[in-house]
Amino acid sequence: MSTDIDDPGDEEPTLPVNISLSLGESGDMWVARDEDTGVTSQGQTREAALENLDEAVVGYHGAGESPSDEELRAMGIDPKQNTSGSLDESDVFQ
Repeated sequence: MSTDIDDPGDEEPTLPVNISLSLGESGDMWVARDEDTGVTSQGQTREAALENLDEAVVGYHGAGESPSDEELRAMGIDPKQNTSGSLDESDVFQ
């Protein structure tokens, strides 16, 4: 959970430390925000929102795993066409 830090001796923890937690505008989702990075996540319960925030912040710091070809296909992405490049060259981010 977000209040647990892997190693208190680390200079830069990978999990959020300064968190805001609030009920969303619709009243049915909790919103958790890491105030240091600006990463925000949500969940149907406070605990779920905090767990989702932990995962999002770890991804923000680059400590995630690349999706498998099967996962890409399930998202409608052809793995052979999935290449990384500059956002300036992307048709999606114009």
